[in-house]
Amino acid sequence: MASDPHPATDALLERWIALLERCAATVDPEPYGRALLARWAEPHRRYHTTDHLLAVLDQVDALAEYADDPDAVRLAAWFHDAVYRPDRSENEERSAQLAIRALREAGLPATLIDQVVRLVRLTVSHFPHPGDRDGEVLCDADLAVLGRSPEAYAAYTAAVREEYAFIPEEVFRRERAVILHQLIALPVLYRTPAGHARFEQQARANLIAEINTLIA
Repeated sequence: MASDPHPATDALLERWIALLERCAATVDPEPYGRALLARWAEPHRRYHTTDHLLAVLDQVDALAEYADDPDAVRLAAWFHDAVYRPDRSENEERSAQLAIRALREAGLPATLIDQVVRLVRLTVSHFPHPGDRDGEVLCDADLAVLGRSPEAYAAYTAAVREEYAFIPEEVFRRERAVILHQLIALPVLYRTPAGHARFEQQARANLIAEINTLIA
């Protein structure tokens, strides 16, 4: 089979195979890994792409010391946006159902599957309960983009706008502002010590700057 032209695909596939082998998969993980990567490379995606998957996985690795089960978090990262249609509201639940089917077919333990599915569903709110160390790591990894440099944040917001190009500008601005105000209102955006130290201050500055552009 010809390799995918995206330069990260082969490396991602290797990470998927190694992850499934560590989790004691009973079937060859490569075919499903390729199918999963094909989902992340769907043409309608602009932000929720293999680049996003890679970024989240890298952040999970960076924060792994705070997780109770880092591999459960890694599996959840692989599935958290595996089903993604910007015109639908049930993406997380459909991604969770996909994880159930795929990981059962792979022969993974039921307790591990339950944890992965719970974590995927947690990305609806990004609000883990206190003491949910795996949830904290996944949410911090997924939201790390908010705390990047202003230039990287601008590229992120531009990609998100492209994904929602079907929404009129006025409506998009209004709904986006609501989401950003909800984030700003949270006592903390990042719950792991390293995530908070690395991203909190810059993320709040980025969110405020974007809000100002939306209401200008």
